[in-house]
Amino acid sequence: MILTLDFGTSVTKAGLWGPDGPVAIAGAPVATSHPAPGRCEQLPSDWWASLTEACAQLQELAPSAMASVEVVGCTGARQSFALADAGGGPLGPAILWSDQRAGAEAAALGRALGDADGAPASGIVPDAGSVAAKIAWLAAHDRDRLEASAWVLAPRDLVAWWLTGAVATDATMASRSGLYDGDDVVVEELAGTAATKLAPVLASDRVTGRVSRRAAGALGLVGGTPLVIGAGDRAAEVLGSGAGADCPMASWGTTANVSLPVAVVPDRLPGGLVVSRAADGGWLLEGGLSAGGTLLAWLGGITGRPPEELAELAAASPPGARGVTATPWLDGARAPWWRPGARTALVGLSPANGVADLSRAMVEAVAWDLLRCLEAMAGREPAGPEVSGLAAAGAGSSVAVWLDVLSGITGLPVLCRRSGQAASAGAALLAARALGIPLELDRIDPVERRLAPQSTSVARYRSDRTWIDRVAASVVGLEPPPEAEPADPAAPGEPRAPAPGGESPCD
Repeated sequence: MILTLDFGTSVTKAGLWGPDGPVAIAGAPVATSHPAPGRCEQLPSDWWASLTEACAQLQELAPSAMASVEVVGCTGARQSFALADAGGGPLGPAILWSDQRAGAEAAALGRALGDADGAPASGIVPDAGSVAAKIAWLAAHDRDRLEASAWVLAPRDLVAWWLTGAVATDATMASRSGLYDGDDVVVEELAGTAATKLAPVLASDRVTGRVSRRAAGALGLVGGTPLVIGAGDRAAEVLGSGAGADCPMASWGTTANVSLPVAVVPDRLPGGLVVSRAADGGWLLEGGLSAGGTLLAWLGGITGRPPEELAELAAASPPGARGVTATPWLDGARAPWWRPGARTALVGLSPANGVADLSRAMVEAVAWDLLRCLEAMAGREPAGPEVSGLAAAGAGSSVAVWLDVLSGITGLPVLCRRSGQAASAGAALLAARALGIPLELDRIDPVERRLAPQSTSVARYRSDRTWIDRVAASVVGLEPPPEAEPADPAAPGEPRAPAPGGESPCD
């Protein structure tokens, strides 16, 4: 039995996987705070609380399976990080990947690198959400906290330390931080003063430690259970969705992403895309969008309807959302645009439109940006095989309207696996590989359905393309007035707290 831990942006998931697939999946939410415009933070202590809650749910759902866990496999969100002292105690709130405070620092990094569109050494665009830019922001605005830290760690890596007493990361997480080159060597010009505070980089299928008796007791495990660090969320989703060179992974979660496995780094990186390590030792050509589920969550906050209800309403609106067009950039446009000042707009509203049309337009807006990323991937050099389908991943793999819109706008069939838990499936495969446990994706999570694009939807979307691109190009060029900075730009520090439970679980 394999226990998988998925440290997502909004929820921590725990899953139990056997040779025939998932036995039980549980999850617990993680709160995000916004202490100032553009800032997104979490308390590291909440990561531990959500983990113990999710594992407690598994204990109730499948007690015998929890008692039989042989190995723990991990995955989690990338580009978020916390500062920790030498004992594992968090120094203030963590800064999330979506935090936009470091726009000025990102621009300065771009000028220093001599490439406004990206960092050639790392393959990652130095935008306001990049780890390098936020470290530069800390050096300028919160230097004492940065200098007091011993480690700069992703959520998955910090919790893994609490569980095992070992500090480590993997190549997929490291490469997506934008602080390393293609050989997993730290780029000091990007890491700055954090260059000596980064975790050792290991393979994704490596046992990095064993769960301490104290930590095991908190999760309901046996002390000494091996832990495999696993891969970052997108690399794990690629593995767990069965994506390949002719079938990229398309994920809808907090944000959307399309990732194409490639054997080598392209000679010319297509505009707006980034390259990162894959879990199997190859590479991923990625289009990381700025929104996904966040758009429906935002609309739900305004309308008082849960995102699930909005998704159902969106399915009742026809392709084209009865004339309503949206742009999906609540927090700035990421791939393939990289325009931090871009914002969400709704165009074409009339008295005849309602919440269903707005919801549909939001979903379609995400799919249009995903299509643009696919088109950029097709222009890579050297060229690869023609894309013949998409492998669905993330929460969206069970959202009918997203799958329908995605297939209609791209004109490609979408393959959905049974569990809808691609990241956890990928973590399970890596954990099994580390211990030599035979585990096959098509057995633990077979393809359940293949959604073919509807010809009428494809035709409608193709006829709309010129208008859609005109709206996007017009809105992306509208820079909003600058936000007023708070009186004290430094984020208030969270009091230094011990690791969960009072003493460090590493002890």
